Amino acid sequence: MPELTWASVVNWLYDHGPPIIIIVVVGGLLWLGLNRILPPIVRRTVERNRHRESKEGMEKRANTLLFVFKGVGRVFIVIVGLMMILSEVGIPIAPVLAGFGVVGIAIGFGAQYLIRDIISGTFIIMENQYRVGDVARVADVTGTVEEVGLRKTVLRDLDGIVHHVPNGEIRVASNFTRHFARVNLDVSVSYGTDLDHAMRVINRVGNELAEDEEWRQVIRTPPQAVRVNKLGDSGIDIKIVGEVKPMQQWATMGQLRLRLKKAFDAEGIEIPWPHTKVYFGDPPPDSHKKDDTPPQA
Repeated sequence: MPELTWASVVNWLYDHGPPIIIIVVVGGLLWLGLNRILPPIVRRTVERNRHRESKEGMEKRANTLLFVFKGVGRVFIVIVGLMMILSEVGIPIAPVLAGFGVVGIAIGFGAQYLIRDIISGTFIIMENQYRVGDVARVADVTGTVEEVGLRKTVLRDLDGIVHHVPNGEIRVASNFTRHFARVNLDVSVSYGTDLDHAMRVINRVGNELAEDEEWRQVIRTPPQAVRVNKLGDSGIDIKIVGEVKPMQQWATMGQLRLRLKKAFDAEGIEIPWPHTKVYFGDPPPDSHKKDDTPPQA
């Protein structure tokens, strides 16, 4: 083994230092170039294949693809750079790759689930099933999609809990915010209500909401009463349906309920609540018999 001296270290750095620095600099420049060139390419590609997609939807799609492509590019640059540095310092690459191959075979049997996750994640991204920012139900978990990768999907539910779902576990994915959303609710009125009048009031409130300055950019078709949906125990349910922009259905339904309550109060339309009739049994039989006792003189 050669003796380690300051002169030998300087000579080694003089011989191998500049190539290593060049490899690191080139890798950094490639990463910066990837961050600069990739976003416009992805956004132009998404725009050419929009298929009725809204501007917000295209932005979600582009952000999701950029997250995946940047992750793959970063891994590729690091691996290639590391192999070049090993080659420069005199470590043979072929035995290293062969060792990785043996280790890969050894752990391959245990990596079946990982491979399944990656394959499922690839199809999820290619088919645009959901994007970062969408509200979706994935593997019985409902929440806002915060991350879509090749291996897993990350969602945050209404309680703020973060769920990590392996893509291989996803059998059914339901997207609540794709293209458009729908106002779909039932409003109950009492049995004594004139239903034609109640439906006219509902339609009027829906049209007023759609024409409101604050809500007209959100609502695509005004919420309208479409039918009597159910004869319930305490009241009659009227179905209301309308279309809004993605992720706006909950806020719109809340505002619609508020306005309907005020309109019903003004029009004298009763919103029912459960009623219960209580019977304490029949009166005693003796109470129904005629009193035959003659009156006293």
